[in-house]
Amino acid sequence: MRSLIFAALALTVAMASSGLAQQTQPGSVTNTAGPPTETSPELDAIRAQSKAFIEAFGKHDAKAVASLWTENAEYIDDSGTMYEGRDAIEQVYAGIFAENPNAKIRMVIDSLRLLSDSVAIEDGRALVDPAPEGGIGVSKYTVVHVKTNGQWEMASVRDRWVETIASRESTGDLGWLIGTWEAEEHGVRMESVFRWVANGMFVERTHTTTQVDGTKSSGVQLIGWNPAEGHVQSWTFSPDGGHAVGVWSMTPVGWISETRGVTGDGITTTSVNQLRRLDDNAYVWQSTQRTAGDVALPDTDEVVIKRVPSSK
Repeated sequence: MRSLIFAALALTVAMASSGLAQQTQPGSVTNTAGPPTETSPELDAIRAQSKAFIEAFGKHDAKAVASLWTENAEYIDDSGTMYEGRDAIEQVYAGIFAENPNAKIRMVIDSLRLLSDSVAIEDGRALVDPAPEGGIGVSKYTVVHVKTNGQWEMASVRDRWVETIASRESTGDLGWLIGTWEAEEHGVRMESVFRWVANGMFVERTHTTTQVDGTKSSGVQLIGWNPAEGHVQSWTFSPDGGHAVGVWSMTPVGWISETRGVTGDGITTTSVNQLRRLDDNAYVWQSTQRTAGDVALPDTDEVVIKRVPSSK
């Protein structure tokens, strides 16, 4: 499964800059655990609440965060400590913001389902920026949502820290990826070629994107082990002179990457990129929670990437 990380990295920059990944509406959520995302007015309302939580967290507004919970809600943190009621939860977040004045949060919803007309359950992962000290990992959470007086609120939340296990040998699982891959959507075509470099310690990816009018652009990416930080990492160089670094965490169905970069004209960029492997010859890729400077960008569509047969 660790080899999945490198497939997702194949499109992280090229898709964002080429137009190959068409944009969806802001705040959309991908169900990375399996079938396409279920939609309904109720589930859309809960997703909107998740977006409101991210915005309130980003503003360090503890009162606004707490207002998204029920009056008697409970929050259980990674240590097992329980906080009950909006006032206690507001104090918890006020303390978090005081100790981490630059903290931002990103969330990936893995599953969201209705149990009844007034109860829903959500499972997902949260990434905090800057990352906490210690091992590389992700905070997995479960939320019970209830509908009270026509409004969806969080009744119970539990966090669990999951440390990502990775090693230098992770780069040895790339055999299935070496070769040529392609994707085409709305007339824009991207081709990537992967090969081993530096005595098999890194994978080099070169990519070429062909626009509808025939113009082409290309870029380079290196993927390997970061011994200083203790995780698998990518270094991507785009045709406009920009660059990006991705840090990856494993999920039950693939990988997610928290990516930070800068465009050729100096605009900072961030995203959470998600991968779901279909088989040895295809995988699904999507980039979510994207920003350019202070502007939030819509999620990309899911794109299926396919291997080019050697006889082609």
